[in-house]
Amino acid sequence: MKDKLDPNDFMITRKRKKYKFAKFHNAENCFEIEEWQKDGIKAVDVVEIGAGDGKFSLELAAKYPDKTFVALDIKGDRLQNGAYEALGRGVKNVFFVRARADQVGELFAEKSLKEVWVTFPDPFPRAKSSGRRLTNSTFLRRYQELLASSGCLSLKHDNDAFFNWSLTQLVAEKWRITELIFDLHDKAIDETIDARVDTTYEKRWLDDGRTTKYVRAVRD
Repeated sequence: MKDKLDPNDFMITRKRKKYKFAKFHNAENCFEIEEWQKDGIKAVDVVEIGAGDGKFSLELAAKYPDKTFVALDIKGDRLQNGAYEALGRGVKNVFFVRARADQVGELFAEKSLKEVWVTFPDPFPRAKSSGRRLTNSTFLRRYQELLASSGCLSLKHDNDAFFNWSLTQLVAEKWRITELIFDLHDKAIDETIDARVDTTYEKRWLDDGRTTKYVRAVRD
């Protein structure tokens, strides 16, 4: 049982980040990495990495009540938004974990996941920062270790250069691309597919004319 923090103790802090941290700490569906390792749900089906406010995972969890979802992000002040919405809607099969993307291997057992989502990660456009991109070879191998034999990796992004670079990484690491869409919101695309669930970031920029790209890949 967590010791409760009083959010009102933190309200004068700049941008209220400590206030939001207290809310994250108090939510029953939110976990720090150590808490998840100790008390977290062991049978997880789907993980979203770099989840932001986690509302994408929330919508998928509402759509698939028989599956268990985890939204993972380093910023608890963002995750708490999705966490409290999930509690308010009674969606109990989604959890919110504050951890870095490179810690994902410490949170889930090998060959245990059915799907990994990477949604609009920082593209780190400078070449010298390519090692921080969530689709570089190191991360792709880590995802492969976590995914079950029938599992898949799904990526959504609006940055052409990053998306195309990610495709070359997938091919180089011998992933087999099973679905590839260069304009996810084209009228010809089936609106019921999971990838059509918009992230908060995605909703914000669609009206600016940006197009969302999507790829789904597996390792045979």
